Amino acid sequence: MTDLYPEREWLTVPDLVDILGVSVGRVRRLLEDRHLLGVRIGGVLKVPADFLRDGLPLSELRGTLVLLADNGFTDDEAMRWMLQPDDMLGIAPIDALRAGRKAEVRRVAQALAF
Repeated sequence: MTDLYPEREWLTVPDLVDILGVSVGRVRRLLEDRHLLGVRIGGVLKVPADFLRDGLPLSELRGTLVLLADNGFTDDEAMRWMLQPDDMLGIAPIDALRAGRKAEVRRVAQALAF
């Protein structure tokens, strides 16, 4: 997946432990609870650095990830949707979230269920 998104910086679990200042168990809990989303790349679990802001998981991310999961998206599908430009948003959903367009991103994500 990093080949598909070479412009994105990817973080491993040890990177997240250092950046977030938490244990490996806490990082895994953040992933399980959908505060972060990771995918296996070459057998290594990785998370886009864009999913963090100021050393914390992006607060707008969780609700969007839960919505995608509730709509039947696998983690890989959700990651692709979050990182690739969306026609309705004009940019990648993660970039729209980072720009403060949470409601718009969630409306588009909700529309994907239909």
